[in-house]
Amino acid sequence: MRILHTSDWHIGRTFHGNSTLDALAEVLSALTEQVRVNAVDVVVVAGDIFDSATPSGAAYTVLGDALVALHETGARVIVTSGNHDSAARLGFQAKLLRDGIHVLTDPLAIGTPVTVTDADGPVHFFGIPYLEPAIVRQHWPEGDSAGRQLRTQAQTMGHAMDLVREGMRAHEGRSVAIAHCFAAGVEMTTGLEREVRQGGLDVVPLSVFDGPDYVALGHIHGRQQISERVRYAGAPLHYSFGEQHKPRGSWLVDLDADGLGAVQWLELPVPRRLVTLTGSLDEILSAENISAHQDSWVCAIYTDTTPQTEPMRRLRESYPHCAMVQHQPAVVIEKDERSYAQRLRSAVTDADRIEAFLEHVRAGQGATEAETELIRAVLDERVRAEALV
Repeated sequence: MRILHTSDWHIGRTFHGNSTLDALAEVLSALTEQVRVNAVDVVVVAGDIFDSATPSGAAYTVLGDALVALHETGARVIVTSGNHDSAARLGFQAKLLRDGIHVLTDPLAIGTPVTVTDADGPVHFFGIPYLEPAIVRQHWPEGDSAGRQLRTQAQTMGHAMDLVREGMRAHEGRSVAIAHCFAAGVEMTTGLEREVRQGGLDVVPLSVFDGPDYVALGHIHGRQQISERVRYAGAPLHYSFGEQHKPRGSWLVDLDADGLGAVQWLELPVPRRLVTLTGSLDEILSAENISAHQDSWVCAIYTDTTPQTEPMRRLRESYPHCAMVQHQPAVVIEKDERSYAQRLRSAVTDADRIEAFLEHVRAGQGATEAETELIRAVLDERVRAEALV
């Protein structure tokens, strides 16, 4: 059986205020073509289908078009909910969807699989929606198999996987688990996810996922392999500059008669590349940079000593898709901790007073060498003018 593992579509998410709906629709169209070309039997989407618990009408249209297109390839589609989804909103149409499209959002149905059969027999797909302990522990007031209350993500996911293993014992054949969580061994990097919890309580030990032939995980926006059979596919689009160097795609998983056979990475197209340009504003606006990155999403980090006037406006004249600008001076001037009033009182000359004013309005950065020369020239001219009176 051939399975395509994708996740974290985040339909409706914006990129620095810009809509990503058209770009995502383009990528999902490419993914659908991969499903067709590779004769995929089952497409698994491991959570965070929407980016919001209250998605827009346009977001529903993108999802509906994608599910119909995937279904028309002949593949079955199995979708679970993530932490950004509203399980109720995502699942309310589940009974109305056409045969072959399954939306799994009910915690009480974790042990009941969706079964797909091929020449080697049945494959059982166990969908685990995102489980927030404080919300779902009401379903299992007796706690886990050891009688412990479900207070952490690790405990809750451990209990869910116990239910999966019970389901596996009741349904002979190969099995796939689908979940949305942080698994131990995940590389924690910038831009990983917007809701990284503190203290490690939400990290699920790898041993929790023992049993199934393959575990399709979501929640991480970059491709990661935790073990040979436990993997993250990541998001199909780049949703932050911190993800710009991470490949976009999905896992093509083959199950043979004995279980996991081969796993292959399928690259997805990137509608608009992301680039971070660092240097002085003049360097960033060089002809070479503009020629290479004019059509990219640009994060500009300019290192001039002083803040520049209207940097975003100047950048967008050359980079129409400049989404972010930051000022990070290459040389950090030691800040005078005295108040502005104290600096004025200690000033002896008019030049000292002007310098104190510039440091005050420029967050500690005084006059440049050229400005100092101009200030001296103006003050000298004033002295000469007063001498002639």
